Amino acid sequence: MGSSSDHDTAPSAAFLAAFRARAGDAGRLRFDDFMRLALFAPQVGYYTQARTRVGYARGTDFYTASTSGAVFGEMVAAACVNLLGDRPAGEFTFVEIGAEPDRSVLRDVQHPFAATREIRLGDALALSGRCVVFSNELFDAQPVRRCRRDGGQWCESFVAEGAAGLAETFVPIAADDPLLAMLPREAPDGYVIDAPLAAAELLRELVAPSWQGVFVAFDYGKSWDELATATPAGTARAYFRHTQSNDLLARPGQQDLTAHVCWDWLEAELVCAGFAGTQVERQETFFVRRSAAWIERALTADAARFSQTKLSIAQLLHPAHLGQKFQVLHGRRLR
Repeated sequence: MGSSSDHDTAPSAAFLAAFRARAGDAGRLRFDDFMRLALFAPQVGYYTQARTRVGYARGTDFYTASTSGAVFGEMVAAACVNLLGDRPAGEFTFVEIGAEPDRSVLRDVQHPFAATREIRLGDALALSGRCVVFSNELFDAQPVRRCRRDGGQWCESFVAEGAAGLAETFVPIAADDPLLAMLPREAPDGYVIDAPLAAAELLRELVAPSWQGVFVAFDYGKSWDELATATPAGTARAYFRHTQSNDLLARPGQQDLTAHVCWDWLEAELVCAGFAGTQVERQETFFVRRSAAWIERALTADAARFSQTKLSIAQLLHPAHLGQKFQVLHGRRLR
């Protein structure tokens, strides 16, 4: 049973104050600015507050592959070593981007890397030397520009404060806005596209430095064609107490907001930055191809009994669990 506060969807006084300060005289925020405020603003943002977000415990909102504990870390480490090919893992630092406070994917994992490092929210994105750069559900948490086809034209979502709380309104996109040229020329009225531009911008920043090594990102997303033609309600969703919702303005700062990434855009950023062998694979396929030896050893060691390790492997690989829901983008820049 949830507490009474679980059912209160109104913005807090602190969030409203932050919203008004950010909105200024305009009195409204473009949806990506609202999402940035709701997720990352100091003190009032979902990811800036001291709370446990991930897991099965009371008060958490979602779980990820990292909830499988050390098994996920072991499989990630084995896959990254595979991607390095003939390059010794001991020459590379494993860097986790966007790790939750007091968590890391390689915690309690014996790994072959020279060192590990976590870049958490608010830390400088400083990368250099030889690195294996890893993220898990980092890009789906980046703000999106929310667009809807109305009256034969593309309009964009803005959030404003009204008598009944926060409300969404759609305004025609300016003819000189580069986003307009990216949207499909034809679409039925009511079609929504949550354009994940900030995710591509973040990746561009991550791969711009001249570090060498492997990039691996676990996330969920779609191709641009799928976003433009096969997701008429958009992909932005809210998560609160393990329940998915379409009410994106509810309890801002207290619920997670997420949207599918565009794999085409992210892969293009890697290619532009000089990465080779770039590929997007289902999580199941990625691990079976890249961590097969570790999986075989783990299953052989527990062949005579049902174990937590077996259960975790099944959760990570089975299409009905996480194996098909998540995809993995990876590439190498080794010179």
